[in-house]
Amino acid sequence: MESTPATTKGRTPKVAKVKNKMPAEVQITAEQILREAKERELEAVPPPPKQKITDPEELQEYRLKRRKEFEDNLRKNRTVMPNWIKYAQWEESQREIDRARSIYERALDVDHRNITVWLKYAEMEMKNRQINHARNIWDRAITILPRANQFWYKYTYMEEMLGHVAGARQVFERWMEWEPEEQAWQSYIKMELRYKEVDRARQIYERFVLVHPEVKNWIKYASFEEHNSYISNSRQVYERAVTFYGEDNMEEKLFVAFARFEEKQKEHDRVRAIYKYALDHIPKENAQDLFKNYTIHEKKYGDRAGIEDVIVSKRRFQYEEEVKANPNNYDAWFDYLRLVEADGAEEQVREIYERAIANVPPLQEKRYWRRYIYLWINYALYEELEARDFERTRQVYQACLELIPHKKFTFAKMWLLYAQFEIRQKNLTNARKILGTAIGKCPKDKLFKGYIELELQLREFDRCRILYEKFLEYNMENCTTWMKYAELESILGDIERARAIYELAINQPKLDMPEVLWKAYIDYEIEQEEYDRTRALYDRLLERTQHVKVWISYAQFEASIGDDNCIAMARSTYEKANRTLRSSEEKEDRLMLLESWRDFEANCGDDESLQKVKQQMPRKVKKRRKVQTEDGSDAGWEEYYDYIFPTDAANQPNLKLLAMAKKWKQGQPQQE
Repeated sequence: MESTPATTKGRTPKVAKVKNKMPAEVQITAEQILREAKERELEAVPPPPKQKITDPEELQEYRLKRRKEFEDNLRKNRTVMPNWIKYAQWEESQREIDRARSIYERALDVDHRNITVWLKYAEMEMKNRQINHARNIWDRAITILPRANQFWYKYTYMEEMLGHVAGARQVFERWMEWEPEEQAWQSYIKMELRYKEVDRARQIYERFVLVHPEVKNWIKYASFEEHNSYISNSRQVYERAVTFYGEDNMEEKLFVAFARFEEKQKEHDRVRAIYKYALDHIPKENAQDLFKNYTIHEKKYGDRAGIEDVIVSKRRFQYEEEVKANPNNYDAWFDYLRLVEADGAEEQVREIYERAIANVPPLQEKRYWRRYIYLWINYALYEELEARDFERTRQVYQACLELIPHKKFTFAKMWLLYAQFEIRQKNLTNARKILGTAIGKCPKDKLFKGYIELELQLREFDRCRILYEKFLEYNMENCTTWMKYAELESILGDIERARAIYELAINQPKLDMPEVLWKAYIDYEIEQEEYDRTRALYDRLLERTQHVKVWISYAQFEASIGDDNCIAMARSTYEKANRTLRSSEEKEDRLMLLESWRDFEANCGDDESLQKVKQQMPRKVKKRRKVQTEDGSDAGWEEYYDYIFPTDAANQPNLKLLAMAKKWKQGQPQQE
């Protein structure tokens, strides 16, 4: 049965199934197929046969055929410019200049912005010595495409080759009205220099540096003047360039070139002035070459002072970089200020100080302010000692004291330095006001001591007494203050007042160094030869503490009196101390007492008393005891040394046992 066309159209063709889907052993790539086809040249087309034209008719037929092919190509691809150019060049080869010109014009009608068409068209006219036609084409080209530099270069080159320099100059002038790139200006200048027109070249440079005001162009202009031996003009160009850029847009290269120019003219003072001016105004990070060239110049032509000046400038640059990277690096500021003070003007030093003190520590904690405050101190000392500006010094101190947060912390050094400055200015009233304000705002031990020392130097003892009283009201635990107060009264000869101060001091409930205070009081009474009072003080002190050093000091005091009964009193003190310390658990203290007693008897006693003390000396014994940790577990045993005193009743059995053990040990070698 036959199928209808509709049925046949709707049926899908059968696809042969691939039984073996395994990859073939030999794989063939598309690249291999193409390479083999190229090698075998399977599609090679033989070249057309060469024809020889022998008569005019055959030539006309050939031309007609070729023109028809070119025209067909143009109809197919009208916008493809290579087809037009090939057509025009073929017509040119047939000496049909008019036809070629017509083809180029038709091509320009299609795309008048195609640079290649214009160039080929003009080259054809120049090749065939049609100069006016070529000028016409170049004029049209530069009018339509004034930014195509090729047209201008070709046009000016043609005019110059023809010897028509005025025409070339006119073309360049037309070009310069469009303010082209730098190379165009340089070409114009070189053309003028080829014909020795230096003044015209100078005028072009004047316009050039205004249209393209880069540093390299100003340098080229100055180098042009220098090359033509116009030294003053060259210097004026450099000066105009510096003025042109101003202080806000200074360029390092300009100053380096200016300095090198002056160096060639052997104007070394001018060179130094240029380098210094540049280094003062150009940012330090952009002045590396300046430093380098300045150093080289000074090494060549400078003296020792000049070389040191360069080194100082370089160090200044390094410090500037450091403080810019970290403004709170006060050590860098100190080094920078030390450098500037050694070789700098007052205004410059003040500027650096102002910049330094403007970097206030970020936190109001004294540890951050310790280094910072020395900037203010150095500033004030500089103003006073170097600048001799006393009013400004006073302002520096006042500004610093206003800045410090006195409610949190203060610096007594600043208050004292300010007061000492006022004293040097013979302004005692202000100095007292300053210290009084300091004590009222933020009392400190150092402030009180400084104020008291000032009044002592002025011999104002009543004021000293008032200050000591204020000081003790502020801090009654300070034993040094009590001692100094009593010492002042002693110097003034008021013994009872000094003694009363000591009595008040030792009766205070809390003291920072009570042993020092008691010793000072005792030494004071000994100095006054009040031995009964001294003994009473020792007795009162022993009521408070049974320290062995107190007993030893007491005994040594008795021995040092020098009367007939002093040895007996000292021995009695040692015996009393020994009885008292017998109940103490600190056996080392008792040993120390006995050693001191033994030395005393050796120096001042007889053999009997010395032997009596030696009999009381303890035996040193090594013992073991169990060690426990914090949680109560056993941690083993440890050895320690203990002292056994023969006079203690509890130690008698131990001593007998030790004596028997010693005797047995001595008898062992004899038995052997």
